[in-house]
Amino acid sequence: MDPSAVVIAVTGVAGTLGAALLTQRGSERAKRREIELVRAHEEARENRALRRTCYVELNRDARQFTTALNHHLRLMRERGVEDADRVALDAAKSAHRDRYSEAQMIAPSAVLERASAVNQALNRVYGQVKRLERGLPGPGETMESASRAQHETWEVLRAMRIAMRRDLGVSPDD
Repeated sequence: MDPSAVVIAVTGVAGTLGAALLTQRGSERAKRREIELVRAHEEARENRALRRTCYVELNRDARQFTTALNHHLRLMRERGVEDADRVALDAAKSAHRDRYSEAQMIAPSAVLERASAVNQALNRVYGQVKRLERGLPGPGETMESASRAQHETWEVLRAMRIAMRRDLGVSPDD
């Protein structure tokens, strides 16, 4: 046998095996990239679903806290507050606090700024309502000023809701 024929045969076999190996490695690399893209897509979808759930609950609980404050003020004007009324207001405050705490860990800065404004506004009104209820109002605190402050929380809530919807891509033009 001619030595050059052996070299040519070995080179041909090595080239064929090398090409197959390179093709396999390229295919594995492409498959890995595809898996990473699918994982990234799934993580983004799960993250959006988590934020959506958090936003729905935070919006609901903030609205319920606002409504509970309004109801409490009305009761204070009409008949006085009983223990069950205090419990209901504190339960609404607690639910909102829990949702806000969750949002602090999930929401991006743009949404968290609005949620913080809502939390501060609601807690200011709550403090004013409790001081009025105890008969120890601060300077300038009256039932009317508390009612006004409670009513103003709706605008802050609306701004928070808009930020949440923007973040979720529901209505980017709000």
